[in-house]
Amino acid sequence: MKLETPKPKILIVDDRIENLIALEKVLQIFDVEFVRALSGNEALTKTLDKDFALGIVDVQMPEMDGYETVTYLREDESTRYLPIIFVSAIFKDDDYVIKGIETGAVDFIAKPIIPVILQGKVQVFLDLYNQRKSLEIMNDELIAAKEKAEAASNAKSLFLANMSHEIRTPMNGIIGMTDILTTTKLDSEQSEYLDLIRLSGANLLTIINDILDFSKIESGLIDLEEIDFSLFEEVKNVKNLLALKVDEKRLYLRSKIDPNIPKILSGDPTRLKQILINLVNNAVKFTSHGGVTIRIEICEDNSDHICLKFRISDTGIGIPKDKLELLFKAFSQADSSISRRYGGTGLGLAISKNLVELMNGQIGVSSSEGEGSEFWFTAWFCYDKEASKRAGLKHIHELEMIHKKLRILIAEDNVVNQRVARFNLKQLGHDVDIANNGEEAILHFSKGKYDMILMDVQMPNIDGIQATKEIRKIEASRKNGTLSHTCIIAMTANALKGDREKYIAEGMDDYLAKPFRPEDIKKVIQRNIRIDVN
Repeated sequence: MKLETPKPKILIVDDRIENLIALEKVLQIFDVEFVRALSGNEALTKTLDKDFALGIVDVQMPEMDGYETVTYLREDESTRYLPIIFVSAIFKDDDYVIKGIETGAVDFIAKPIIPVILQGKVQVFLDLYNQRKSLEIMNDELIAAKEKAEAASNAKSLFLANMSHEIRTPMNGIIGMTDILTTTKLDSEQSEYLDLIRLSGANLLTIINDILDFSKIESGLIDLEEIDFSLFEEVKNVKNLLALKVDEKRLYLRSKIDPNIPKILSGDPTRLKQILINLVNNAVKFTSHGGVTIRIEICEDNSDHICLKFRISDTGIGIPKDKLELLFKAFSQADSSISRRYGGTGLGLAISKNLVELMNGQIGVSSSEGEGSEFWFTAWFCYDKEASKRAGLKHIHELEMIHKKLRILIAEDNVVNQRVARFNLKQLGHDVDIANNGEEAILHFSKGKYDMILMDVQMPNIDGIQATKEIRKIEASRKNGTLSHTCIIAMTANALKGDREKYIAEGMDDYLAKPFRPEDIKKVIQRNIRIDVN
């Protein structure tokens, strides 16, 4: 509710009551509150607990005259800038006017008072006071609105974190156990059913991710990573992920990448891949014959920064020209029947647009109904000419890592997720122990040595962060630090901006978001376990 401007108060100071009454009568045309003072001391007392718009002070008063009264007012922080009009018959002498100015008065009225002149002067100062008060109220309202918006944003962030955790945790179990089931003996009918479960799970996860991602982008909760990656590998991964759908529709999916693009770029490969999957998946969805082509070329090269243009063209149904402007708006599709015929949340392109803008790029589309479409976007990346050499060495390390058996502790209170993680690690040839909570994780660590701990963040009693702190204390207390640093990975269903940095600040080494796939675990091991290569 908007606050009203308070009624202004005018301090009138004179040692004669009849003069105070006369002033009030002259100024009764104003909607103000008069506060009387019969002496300088009383005037100073009145200003201690009241906010005044103006002071009208008689100069000639016994004990403390007007000049002395105003001098004291100017020394106090609360009344230093209070406008003062002096009233006196002595202002016919210029020396008294000069003294009044030096004291700090802003105006003078000579007796006998001419009402219209006093009213005009008072009107000016009341207008200034009301403007100041209006600005103060407006500022207070802005501060209150800002605090309210921040509280709402914090509540939304907390809700997103909880929703992310509550949804992704069971999804990790569903997808993980489905992957495990594919490694068992199944007849053809069971395999078909399992493929349907996997496809449905993947579709559900896409919808969940779209909704959570859009909400996170809206709330400013997404930060881009800055890590080295191979563009050629990421495009290959996109094609592999969509190969089944492409084969089912008997389409082609081709890629043409400018060979002059550096082999290793620095940026966020996960978000880049998300944009490509959104655009390629849409192209496949709306194409029934022919296929889809991914083209990537250099737009600009500044020796250590490079801008790439990605073009995804298809031979599909195309888009009417009057519908093109709707495509990148949230929850919009070119036709209301599309969601019924083809599915989808209508968020994929809106999310892609936001991610492209985070990469300092632009996104657009050209299409004609019945003639296919071409979606394009640009994005900036860093690159290092020496990175390709390092990438080759890193590849050697990763190959050797595949064959090194590690001892890994899984700290996880969800039994299904325990089984998923343990199965994936066993498949990679590692030894695995299980801790059902943070307390057990600390106990396991105190009795043995582990190469890595996959630490669930949200566990009852002692959570993953507390357990990590205790483990780091145990590490520090061991003799001369002879035991090497144990890699602790935050394994969590939370996936919000700043989470990775927060967990690292608490003593963890990296971050593995649920739901995860076997390749995600392999990558986090390769990133964090160091081995000597002679």
